[in-house]
Amino acid sequence: LTSVPDPFGKFDSFGDHNNAMLRRFLDTFGFEYEFYSATEFYRSGQFDEILLRACEKYDEIMSVMLKSLREERRQTYSIFLPIHPETGRVMYVPMKEVNAKDGTITFDDEDGTEMTLPVTGGNVKLQWKPDFGARWAALGVDFEMYGKDHSTNTPIYDSICRILGEKAPEHFTYELFLDENGQKISKSSGNGLTIDEWLTYASTESLSYFMYQKPKTAKRMYFDVIPKAVDEYHQQLRAYETQDTKARLNNPVWHIHGGEVPASDMVVPYSMLLNLASVSSAEDKSQLWGFIQRYAPEASPESHPGMDAAAGHAVRYYNDFVKPNKVFREPSESEREALEDLRDRLKNWDGGADAEALQSMVFAVGKPRFDPLRDWFTALYEVLLGASQGPRFGGFIALYGIDETTALIDAALAGRLVAG
Repeated sequence: LTSVPDPFGKFDSFGDHNNAMLRRFLDTFGFEYEFYSATEFYRSGQFDEILLRACEKYDEIMSVMLKSLREERRQTYSIFLPIHPETGRVMYVPMKEVNAKDGTITFDDEDGTEMTLPVTGGNVKLQWKPDFGARWAALGVDFEMYGKDHSTNTPIYDSICRILGEKAPEHFTYELFLDENGQKISKSSGNGLTIDEWLTYASTESLSYFMYQKPKTAKRMYFDVIPKAVDEYHQQLRAYETQDTKARLNNPVWHIHGGEVPASDMVVPYSMLLNLASVSSAEDKSQLWGFIQRYAPEASPESHPGMDAAAGHAVRYYNDFVKPNKVFREPSESEREALEDLRDRLKNWDGGADAEALQSMVFAVGKPRFDPLRDWFTALYEVLLGASQGPRFGGFIALYGIDETTALIDAALAGRLVAG
């Protein structure tokens, strides 16, 4: 790919573009790393020692590889892929001779012309499976983490690394990711969620938290999991403050932050921010700060930068995903009666913005009328928020405001929410 022009016109080649995207990802998440370009590794001579060793061990490596190939592929397979000295094409051709003493290979090119090339100096590439094991040997890799799709080839990689005289690394295989329908995410179907898309709506730490959870279990990764991941991450930050050493070492945030765990400044959960954005039709995070500061007067964008970033993320998430799918419905007669009762109690409420007290009051309105009680809360979400699920409603009232919630109920009862 380093010989293919960059279709985006920003780098010398498509390979350089991909390398830049990889490094941007590593930098975004604070990885410490040494970067090696495979092209430079071959061309600079850094790989020469291993390539010469592969010449010496050619038959042994071929024996490993041929066992994994179909009969027709075995007839033409070679671990070496020569680069044509005139056209620059990578050639998939059988070897006529591998000379370990001279470190050369002899083959017929695509036009039938016999050629002899040294395996050093960037004149050849290794097939990808031998290349995997050879890189481990050349770089002294002692730990390799990769997806389940590579796991069947692990014995091949290990064998080649050992044949080349080095110890195979320890392995960790993680499960593949699924889309919202439980189907495997693939580049060809385009059903994945990219890192950039996640970071449009949430922090890097929330993605690190999601990735850390159950790596041996196939996880559904789609936009709806983002709010839950954000809130769970901050729950773990708050839990960390009161945990003993053993519990802290088992807490994902200790590993995410390398033992330097920050305090959470999320005074309002992300899921609640989404509901506030929904009822206020927020276009800017400053609209949410009006509600946030009513609930937590001491908070500000300057003193709570994580909260401020989350407010911006929530507004984007609401406008991109919640708003297009918001569907209100009219209340049933029993729901209307309960909503009128809730509205009247709110009009006479003198308990302030006490989320727990308000939750108890909402509970008291619904308990004698709904069995199961969750039908009452489902009605609140669907009638007032246009959603199938939502927050603890007492906490929502405390944040959104008593008068504002009363007006919201009146709008629903009058049919204005359904009418838009």
